[in-house]
Amino acid sequence: MNAHAERFIRTARAECTDQLLVYNEQHLRRVLTEYATHYNSGRPHRALQLRAPADDPDVIPFPAQRIHRHDILSGLIHTYRNTA
Repeated sequence: MNAHAERFIRTARAECTDQLLVYNEQHLRRVLTEYATHYNSGRPHRALQLRAPADDPDVIPFPAQRIHRHDILSGLIHTYRNTA
């Protein structure tokens, strides 16, 4: 478990907190909560063949006609989703 915790901390620092100015503890908690939600549900994982845990397993991804960008943490992180 220690290796998993260290990996999350290193990733959260590199992708999130090292690029933000944190005002106080409340701001830090809000940022880390939003990042943890993204990390655990919306971020691609290698063990899932680069699919996010929140993706529908019955849907086979294919090139879409339109792709929309969704900003997380006020644009610090971008996710891209297919639209019909």
